Amino acid sequence: MLGMVGLFVSLGLLIFLTMRGINIIIAAIICSVLIALTGGLNLEKAMMESYMTGFTGYFTSWFLIFLAGAIFGKVMEDTGAADSIANWVKTKFGTKHAVLAVVAACAIMTYGGVSLFVVGFSVYPIAVSLFRQSNTPHRFIPAAMVFGSVSFTMTSPYSPEIQNIIPTQFFHTTPGAGGWIGILIGIVIAVLGSIYLTRAVQKAKENGETFSLPYRHEAIANEAANEITSTLEETESRPLPHIVCALLPLITVIISLNILAKFISSTSAGVVSLVLGIVLCWVLNAKFIRKFWESMTVGAQDALVAAANTCAVVGFGTVAKNVPAFQTAVNALVHLPGPDLLGLALGVTIICGMTGSASGGLGIALPILAPIYMAKGLDPGAMHRVSALASGGLDSLPHNGYIVTTIRAVCHETHERTYKPIFVLSVVIPLIGMFLAVILYSIF
Repeated sequence: MLGMVGLFVSLGLLIFLTMRGINIIIAAIICSVLIALTGGLNLEKAMMESYMTGFTGYFTSWFLIFLAGAIFGKVMEDTGAADSIANWVKTKFGTKHAVLAVVAACAIMTYGGVSLFVVGFSVYPIAVSLFRQSNTPHRFIPAAMVFGSVSFTMTSPYSPEIQNIIPTQFFHTTPGAGGWIGILIGIVIAVLGSIYLTRAVQKAKENGETFSLPYRHEAIANEAANEITSTLEETESRPLPHIVCALLPLITVIISLNILAKFISSTSAGVVSLVLGIVLCWVLNAKFIRKFWESMTVGAQDALVAAANTCAVVGFGTVAKNVPAFQTAVNALVHLPGPDLLGLALGVTIICGMTGSASGGLGIALPILAPIYMAKGLDPGAMHRVSALASGGLDSLPHNGYIVTTIRAVCHETHERTYKPIFVLSVVIPLIGMFLAVILYSIF
């Protein structure tokens, strides 16, 4: 009983500390100590062996993907390719469809392998311009960006995002695993989310909401507005690559990943495809390069931070899985009535919710759950796609690192003003997609 209480208390503490802005590495270590003490584990072995094994094991497996993805994003940003795509989408959609324009810009870049955080900072100034011109409430910008970046792009077949790569290691599949059902679920999530977001914005406008920055103090609001205006002016005055030259590196990443994955491991294919994207972006947009070495340096630094943060969460999960209460919970999931895939889906999404990380949750859940469900003889492609979809459900609770960064650092907003539509778009609708996938894979 104490172990189960400790499991939930440590999870609650992890959420609380990250919501308070405490560094995730520090928070994960504190919570790992707590769960070890309440779970009856030897503290020294729990931290020096279990925690560090989880931390370093994840780093060893996935750091090169983090590195290549982060540098690719920075190169797209440095050459102006990311801004070119954002501007092109803005022109095509116009202010009348400001919300969907932001979703589309984020989706195109994310599905092409660009780092989430680069997408956020690249699209935000364009989003502000569109929302201001259409008098759309500013508080919906984070929802549009999150929806376009994570809800369907990172969990759909053929995506180069790490959430679609990790399952290949455990189910011996390729990034395109899941077939037509996986593609259908991605479309369903995209359509449902677009309908909901459009209606939510329309209702807010009908209630009298207008574009307004979320600051209580006029001086802070003016400073933020000036910063946004300056960024917009710099983007609009800077010569940008042709849209074809901006899109080709993204297309190259997707195509090369899915071709190479048939001949080499998906992890290696992911690294190679991202490197090809980087080189092609430089070649096609050579005259637009501003900071060749700095883009790689900053990308490497970003990759280290992102990987270390995720590794810390995996370390916490590695300690947690050694507590008897954790195994009790896993056994309960495995023996749930209903389709076998249901237990896998719930196990993955709950662990992703615990950690506030889709990739971190997969790194903890699949080493435990994959052998169990592989032994049941289930279709590996179905397990891959269900796991990927499940990772994009409860991971987006308020303590998720990308959610916090997008709301606070990128959009200068608050959870109070913005999180409700984010919850629907990145938790509720993806979970609907996950359950629908379980049903369809169980029937067909």
